Amino acid sequence: MKNQSFITEFVFMGLSQNPTMQKIVFIVFLMVYIATVVGNMLIVVTILCSPALLGSPMYFFLAVLSFVDVCYSSAITPKMVVDSIHERKTIKFEGCMIQLFAEHFFGGAEMIILTAMAFDNYVAICKPLHYFSIMTWRLCGILVQVAWTGGFLHSIIQILFTFHLPFCGPNVIDHFMCNLYPLLKLACTDTHILGLLVTVD
Repeated sequence: MKNQSFITEFVFMGLSQNPTMQKIVFIVFLMVYIATVVGNMLIVVTILCSPALLGSPMYFFLAVLSFVDVCYSSAITPKMVVDSIHERKTIKFEGCMIQLFAEHFFGGAEMIILTAMAFDNYVAICKPLHYFSIMTWRLCGILVQVAWTGGFLHSIIQILFTFHLPFCGPNVIDHFMCNLYPLLKLACTDTHILGLLVTVD
């Protein structure tokens, strides 16, 4: 596949153009990122090391959710943190597509896992006597597979919409990461209907 664009890289506007504010953004987001990764990995390790917790579907889903959270944060935040201390914030076209894919993949998987956790709570509250016969490990495994598959399909659809758009004009994204709607604004074609399709997806 080859994109027919003249643009080979995009330039981010970032969160601020003020050098002092950029240093504050760097420190704050670096600390938040480290806290997010360490906190979520502690949850994963605690659940994996405790057979009593791992035996519960609720904690199993929580461990998976924490892992996905680490992946989601790591797909976006490091680039944003590094960019916050650089005057020129650029990303190659391919890198932008990879970031867009990762963002929608992990975000989609996270939404489905949260839905699975809601279903688990519903069964625990409304059908407590049938809980363990409904929430089997086989069902938990299927729900996690559905989450990964759903995230992948959601992401592939977004990438296919975006990858074939012609980008021939300005390459400045008024954002701090590659996001779908700012990219649609830069396309050299009418993206109104595409924007509606993306919203439905």
